[in-house]
Amino acid sequence: MRVFRGLSQASPCATVLTIGNFDGVHLGHRALLARLCAVAGETGLPPAVLTFEPHPREFFAPDSAPTRLSNLREKLELIADDGVELAFVARFNRAFASLTADQFVEDVLVKTLRVRHLIIGDDFRFGAKRAGDFALLQQAGESFGFRVEAMNTVASADVRVSSSAVRDALWAGDLERAAELLGRPYVIDGRVVHGDKVGRQLGYATANIRMKHDRPPLLGVFAVEVTGLGDQPLAGVANLGYRPTANAVVRPILEVHLFDFASDIYGAHLTVRFLHKIRDEMKFSGFDELKAQIARDVETARQYFKL
Repeated sequence: MRVFRGLSQASPCATVLTIGNFDGVHLGHRALLARLCAVAGETGLPPAVLTFEPHPREFFAPDSAPTRLSNLREKLELIADDGVELAFVARFNRAFASLTADQFVEDVLVKTLRVRHLIIGDDFRFGAKRAGDFALLQQAGESFGFRVEAMNTVASADVRVSSSAVRDALWAGDLERAAELLGRPYVIDGRVVHGDKVGRQLGYATANIRMKHDRPPLLGVFAVEVTGLGDQPLAGVANLGYRPTANAVVRPILEVHLFDFASDIYGAHLTVRFLHKIRDEMKFSGFDELKAQIARDVETARQYFKL
């Protein structure tokens, strides 16, 4: 997938386009992307996505914006996995937010992205003060020569699939429900960096994974799978949180202990799949109590994987 950061240059070709934040790339997003790729195949044009950085709610209300499910890299990787060929990342700033609906259509959709077929969610609004809607896009399509279609809401167990629903499931520790809404396990990507080696002192060496998430949507101890170290995923147990017992931190960190694995993997970029929550993070009286609990967590995770 080719990624274009900013809208300073026009698309290299006409496009079949969809637009959205795509936070988490859940089943609703994936249905939209599947339709996008189907139309692209019918027309012979590349499937393209317009997304935003930062999330518009982070721009307008940074103190109350929801926790992100995916950072930009994770989102683009997931979008690429669903067959998208071109991704345009618009910098969401004051100038972009001030574009009128008509300016957005003519300057962004027509002149820059060269849209020929536009597919949007049924709740899509755009332009300053969210003045643009599906009816306006249909009128614009007649004027500028592009087709417009809207996708209906996707539901799971009679609940609308949304980033908010995924967030709620993750925070509640219901990773199985989150996976149903996403169509896959929830993942966090990151590079392995040097830590303080506390896990090694406790007898459980861990990979310290640098995250882009300052406010991850889940905390605790989990059974996980890790990809990026070979052809097959590796099973393990992960702690995501503030480590209240051993060298407490102010920014959450992700540490993964891989079962039956002892290689040097510093610098590797890994993807952690969160499969099952074992427990909440807890503060212990000391290292002995912490070590005993880690042993129980490892055993619980091994039982989950039937190892």
